[in-house]
Amino acid sequence: MDIAVATPLLGGLSPQVFMRRHWQKQPLLIRQAVPGVKPPLSRHELFALAADDTVESRIVEHRDDGWTLRHGPFSRRQLPGVKQAAWTLLVQGVDLHVDAAHELLSRFRFVPDARLDDLMVSYATDGGGVGPHFDSYDVFLLQVQGRRRWRIGRLQDAQLQPDVPLKILARFAPEEEWVLEPGDMLYLPPRWAHDGVAEGECMTCSIGFRAPAKDEIGREVLQRVLDAEEPSAAPLLYRDSSQAATDAPARIPATLQAFMSEAVLRLAENPKTLACALGEWLSEPKQSVSFEAGAPLVRDCDLVLDRRTRMLYDDEHVFINGEPYRAAGADAALMRQLADRRGLSAAQCKGASDAARQLLADWAEAGWLHPTTPQEES
Repeated sequence: MDIAVATPLLGGLSPQVFMRRHWQKQPLLIRQAVPGVKPPLSRHELFALAADDTVESRIVEHRDDGWTLRHGPFSRRQLPGVKQAAWTLLVQGVDLHVDAAHELLSRFRFVPDARLDDLMVSYATDGGGVGPHFDSYDVFLLQVQGRRRWRIGRLQDAQLQPDVPLKILARFAPEEEWVLEPGDMLYLPPRWAHDGVAEGECMTCSIGFRAPAKDEIGREVLQRVLDAEEPSAAPLLYRDSSQAATDAPARIPATLQAFMSEAVLRLAENPKTLACALGEWLSEPKQSVSFEAGAPLVRDCDLVLDRRTRMLYDDEHVFINGEPYRAAGADAALMRQLADRRGLSAAQCKGASDAARQLLADWAEAGWLHPTTPQEES
C-alpha cells in the first residue's frame, strides 16, 4: 500500500492525509469506499459461524417492551426468523475464520497492526440495531448488503439508560443523518455517539481498533517481565541494621517501603525488556484462536502468514503469536518484510540464513504460515 496515494477507500484521500485530518479527530462519510462490495460471507454462513462455540456472537432484539440481549453460540433454531423485524446478530472476529473478511480487514493496514483489532459482521432485519451508543475506539462501518440509516453526534452526555442489558445512551442528540448503501462507509473517532437502524434486511462490517488502557498495558507488561525473571542464586535480602526499637510494632517501616519501591523500579528500569514484553502481549492471538499443525516446507515455495497469525516487530525483535525472536541484519529485514507484507516470495526465502530457514520451517509446522505455489511472472 502506498500511503501517499489517494484511494476511494478513504473518499479520495491518501492514508497520510486521512490520518492527519480525521483519525481520532472527526468523522468522515465515504460514498462508494468499496465499489461493488460483496458480503464476506452469506447469511447462511454467518448463521453457521454463530453456532460455533469458539466464536463470540450476540443477538439484540428491540421489542415494544424494551431491549433483550443474548450471547451465543446459537443453533439455527435459536435465531429469530429472517422475516421477524428489529433483531440483530453480531459476530466478532469474522476475519479469523473467513478469508474474504481477512482480506477486507487488511485494507485498513495503513493503521499499525498493533492497533487493528478485528472485523465484526452485523446482520439485521428491518428496524434492527443496537440503540444509540458510543465506542471507546475508532471504527469504520462499511455497508456490504442492504441499507442502514446512521445518525451521529458529539457525545454530550455519557449517561446510560438504566435497567437495560445494553449500553444505550439515555440522551442522544444526533447532528447528522445518512442512509448508507452497499459500498458506502462511515468512519467514527472514539466517543462519537451513533445509532444505526436497518432499512430492510442488511449486513454491515465493523472494522474495530484496539485501544488498551494505560493500566491494562502496565499490568500485562509487568506480569510478563515477572514471569521472565530468573530466580537469583544470591537474592538481595532486606536488611535493617539501623532499625531502632519501636513502640509502634504494627507500623510498616519506611525503609521496607523504600526497599519495595526499589524492587519494583528495577523491574521497569530496562526499556528493552519492557519493549519485548509489550511485543509479546500485542502479538498474542485471541484466546479462542488455535492452529492446526501444518506441512513441512518444501524448497522454492512462496510463504503466506495464516490469517489468524499476529506478527509484529521492533528494533531488536520479531514477535509472532506471542513468541519473541531476536533478529539482526538480513534476517531481520526478511522477517520484517514477512510481517509487513504477510508473505514472502520463493526468491526472498532463498536469501534466508540457515537459522531463519529453520524458524520459517518451525512456524510452518505449527500452522502459523503456509507454503503456496510461486506466482508466475506476467
